Amino acid sequence: QVQLVESGGGLVQAGGSLRLSCTASGSIDRISAMAWYRQAPGKPRDLVARIFSGGSTNYADSVKDRFTISKDNAKNTVYLQMNSLKPEDTAVYYCHLRDGQIVTYDYWGQGTQVTVSS
Repeated sequence: QVQLVESGGGLVQAGGSLRLSCTASGSIDRISAMAWYRQAPGKPRDLVARIFSGGSTNYADSVKDRFTISKDNAKNTVYLQMNSLKPEDTAVYYCHLRDGQIVTYDYWGQGTQVTVSS
């Protein structure tokens, strides 16, 4: 089993910044990708940003140029630096890990609340 522990959420004013962290532990085989998703009330869970084992990234259009995903392989940790936050960024943010290369397993964190006030 793999456990994901997230931290860094909170309340911030519009225009502010937050940094989310997610650390993976347990029986990790080989991480193929880690990502951040978010879910606002009444809406589906959507991809925010993903980083692959080789370092390539992709972002939702709504966060490009404002959010940056990065990772520390030695610590099995992924970060999401969020700048110029907007009220519409308010959501529960979930860390996701895909483990394995051919046969893959998906793991989720418990979620961390991000609230942006106007």
